[in-house]
Amino acid sequence: MALAHGRVIPARTLGLTLLGLLPVAFLVVFFAWPVVAIVGRGFSAGGVDTVLGDPQTWRLAGFTLASAAASTVVAVLAGLPVAYLLARVRLPGVGLARTIVLVPFVLPTVVVGLAFRAIWPDGGVLPLVLANAFFNVAVVARTVAGLWAHLDPRATEAARALGASPWRAFRSVTLPALGPAIASAAAVVFLFCATSFGVVLILGGGSYRTLETEIYLRTVDLLDLSGAAALSLIQFAAVVAALVLGAMARRKRENAVKLRSAQVTARRPRGAEWWTVGAAVVVLGLLLTPIVSLLLESVSTSDGWSLAGYRALNTVGQNDALQVSGWIAAQNSLAAATDATLLAMAVGLVASVVLVALRRSPGGLARGMGETMDVALMLPLGVSAVTVGFGYLVTLDALPGDLRTSPLLVPFAQALVIMPLVVRMILPVLRAVDVRLRQAAATLGASPARVWREIDFPLVARSVVAAAGFGYVVALGEFGATSFLARPDAPTLPVAVATLISRPGELNNQMAYAACALLMVVTVVAVALIDRFGSVRGRSTVGEF
Repeated sequence: MALAHGRVIPARTLGLTLLGLLPVAFLVVFFAWPVVAIVGRGFSAGGVDTVLGDPQTWRLAGFTLASAAASTVVAVLAGLPVAYLLARVRLPGVGLARTIVLVPFVLPTVVVGLAFRAIWPDGGVLPLVLANAFFNVAVVARTVAGLWAHLDPRATEAARALGASPWRAFRSVTLPALGPAIASAAAVVFLFCATSFGVVLILGGGSYRTLETEIYLRTVDLLDLSGAAALSLIQFAAVVAALVLGAMARRKRENAVKLRSAQVTARRPRGAEWWTVGAAVVVLGLLLTPIVSLLLESVSTSDGWSLAGYRALNTVGQNDALQVSGWIAAQNSLAAATDATLLAMAVGLVASVVLVALRRSPGGLARGMGETMDVALMLPLGVSAVTVGFGYLVTLDALPGDLRTSPLLVPFAQALVIMPLVVRMILPVLRAVDVRLRQAAATLGASPARVWREIDFPLVARSVVAAAGFGYVVALGEFGATSFLARPDAPTLPVAVATLISRPGELNNQMAYAACALLMVVTVVAVALIDRFGSVRGRSTVGEF
């Protein structure tokens, strides 16, 4: 027990508060402080009001929101038939489909950018929209499938018995029931698309810019902090709106799953259901197209098929394009991703435990704090990586050891990106733990720490390991913040790829495609292992992804 203003604070509440300080402190020091510092410098430099009043600024914002909305629509339309396949169909190859749809989500942005550039060499709006949708079909498919697997099919069968066509039964019965999951997924997809960086940089070129790439241009090339600050404010407003809507939709989806707790058994399709399965197969084929194109491009030269790009990874490229060899860059990626994953797992696991405890606490205040913290933990996904990276350079010298010159600078930035994904994977599984098991253990005298050790952790261990693997492959390909923070003599592989494609010479181009192919192979293998390890009897245990 402890005293505060004459009142007794339960030890559990005090311990929960102290535990919650870790993720809060991480967000404050490595996210809020750098972002506020950069935005503050922009305001102090003056001219923010001028940028906000410039019609060009709002045309840029309009293009960002419109392209993100278009990508979201494409991702939702493509993800729905795949969600049906994953949730309701029992056929050979469904497990493989689950892995295929997840691979694009964790591919490095430079890999996807180059894959689509192999199909559309001149870039443009269409490949930009399709590339962002390509990334996010998995979010829609797996989020919606999680609810669809619990829907009682008898309501749809009753509508069909009353004469409704398959399309009308879906539109009138199934689609409204899936609404919370679709809205939740769409909000997350919109967030990812609105803050896309690497894809826009590669496919948009100088003709098509979004808020994210414009912030990069103004910060790095023009040193226009006031303009970057103004654009960051617009981006932040859009991100917060998407996060709030996503949190509301996610809460409705979780309630819907509780109301339909019985798992529906998948079966072989019948009649018109084969059309939906066919549509899902077409989507999966389209998802594989850019990947196959990239692999072909990595061995294609003006003189025919060649492995010259792969052999060149032992060098620094044509005309000394890099300061280190491609393999050294790969080693840098592996080391940074390892450090980032360890840090993100420590913070993300603690944050998930605190969020679950707050939600189970009596009283609206604790639950309100939990919902606020949940939204705050997602903010790093929606704020410009350039803003965060530049903020690191102007603030972290105040910490002991001056992290600006430390090799841990890149891992900290990567951990900030993958920590929200770790939380989103572990949190739903923790919330699904039957509270009666915990109460029974507590009644028998187990301490909260022992309840967690012997009840919660064994049930979520698979998801924890899967989240660690998932976070690792995302960190391995992280490009936004890393492109700004990695030193030229210690680049990660995605940064080296971006450098290679910006330099003239066919060998540099081949080397970039070869590096992307290696990143992609590592990603595919990791995702396959994660999905196998994170599933029990065909049911995913890795949260929303």
